[in-house]
Amino acid sequence: MKRRNFIYLSGVGAGAIMLPNLPAFGTPIDPLQSLEQVDARIKKELADVALNTAKSKGASYADVRIGRYLNQAVVTRETRVLNVANAESYGVGIRVLVNGCWGFAATNNVTKDGIAKTAERAVAVARANSKIGGTPVQLAPQKGYGEVTWKTPIEKNAFEIPIKEKVDLLMSVNGAALAGGANFVNSTILAINEQKYFASTDGSYIDQDIHRLYPNFSVTKIDAAKGAFETRAALSSPVGMGYEYLTPTESEKMQGIVTRYRNRYDMLEDVKNATRNATEKVSAKTVEPGKYDLVLDPSHLWLTIHESVAHPTELDRVLGYEANYAGTSFLSLEKLKSGTFKFGSKNMNIVADKNQKGSLGAVGYDDEGVKPKQWDLVKEGTLVNFQAIRDQAHMIGLKESQGCCYAQTWSDVQFQRMPNVSLQPGKTPLSVDDMIKGVEKGIYIVGNGSFSIDQQRYNFQFGGQLFYEIKNGKIVGMLNDVAYQATNQEFWNSCAAVCDERDYRLGGAFNDGKGQPGQSNAVSHGSATTKFTGVNVINTKRRIG
Repeated sequence: MKRRNFIYLSGVGAGAIMLPNLPAFGTPIDPLQSLEQVDARIKKELADVALNTAKSKGASYADVRIGRYLNQAVVTRETRVLNVANAESYGVGIRVLVNGCWGFAATNNVTKDGIAKTAERAVAVARANSKIGGTPVQLAPQKGYGEVTWKTPIEKNAFEIPIKEKVDLLMSVNGAALAGGANFVNSTILAINEQKYFASTDGSYIDQDIHRLYPNFSVTKIDAAKGAFETRAALSSPVGMGYEYLTPTESEKMQGIVTRYRNRYDMLEDVKNATRNATEKVSAKTVEPGKYDLVLDPSHLWLTIHESVAHPTELDRVLGYEANYAGTSFLSLEKLKSGTFKFGSKNMNIVADKNQKGSLGAVGYDDEGVKPKQWDLVKEGTLVNFQAIRDQAHMIGLKESQGCCYAQTWSDVQFQRMPNVSLQPGKTPLSVDDMIKGVEKGIYIVGNGSFSIDQQRYNFQFGGQLFYEIKNGKIVGMLNDVAYQATNQEFWNSCAAVCDERDYRLGGAFNDGKGQPGQSNAVSHGSATTKFTGVNVINTKRRIG
């Protein structure tokens, strides 16, 4: 490649070296290296070294993950580029079963010798663990798939888009906010590429190329006379897509009192709207506490689903094995086995999957070599299942894994992680406008905000980005200082209506934490706009006494 083309791709060129460091795992690389791929034949040879060594040392089962993880961040504020960071992490993680116990070891020495020694170390760890005793691991059977590949169906690889183009977009976003009266604005584009190779003694050799993207911004407006300020963040979603997500498309816009977005995102349009919204929020009427019907947009509801449904249905939380990041779960095996536990109303239909196109969780195979499935967690309000992987399946009477195992890098051991967990749209035609017409006293909430939840994920409180008062079926103005409180069952049993599939959209978490040592997972949550009746709303600025 010619030098001028390299500078165009890398954008700021040598100047990037002088930018402040952005926290990111891995080793800094130049952008061109992110376009390189490791030959699958080489990865298979290395994987066989790991598997053969583990078996020869006494492992009854072994799997190996050869991972190359690429991260790119372009970070700006007002008229400045704060950072352009490109990082790579490359290595091998090996997991084995010996005498019914797990062992794991990892290395960044990606050579046959380095991998063989690491496999020996994993076996030694498992053998040492087996001396402690305990219940032997019961691994659900899994057929081998041979040599297979899977790629995120992207149209534009974000790593092939020149840094200059990304910087130009973010500078235009910031400029539009400042021109509209914003006092502060920051914007980012984050891109991730996981090149993962999985092999196991079951006979699978799986090569995957997974892409995720997250454009975001935050606008701040100050009213010096009032001594007040307000912010509004982007209404974008992190996605399992390529750079095509940033191509504005009219048919993917959801029009209303505020424009929302589906499978394409108009960052420039949104920041102009955000600047106006932040200005409106400064002078918006403060909410009067009390009971309201809530109309929750998918850009808000995804977080409530994530915290109040998706985490509590993780089997390890239910069993008490996992208690980090807001505790265990109010759910139990007894509640599941009863077949009658009413989690919510008949409008509550929650589905789990890792194959929804465009979602953050979409993969061809999980990190145990299992093809992802779709299954019900809650059916017409009744709890019907949990989330389980190969060594958990037998605990809830399953004969196979549900395909929701994940490790954030090659150096971390894989464990049960949340798949996409979504509220299914209503089957009866219902638009957002028609839903609002049926509300006498309510609040329409768009965008996610701060939240809190207790150690069993039962009592919670959620805020948001934008709040609109509904009176007698009409939106009459903006509100501020809104948060709603409820217990889990109380809230979901108040689910009165869900808009149809025309309004269905994905939100999600680019970095969902779990475990100790902590690991991060990317997961989407879909829904259509949903109505909840008689929910307690508080004023977040009121003080006691």
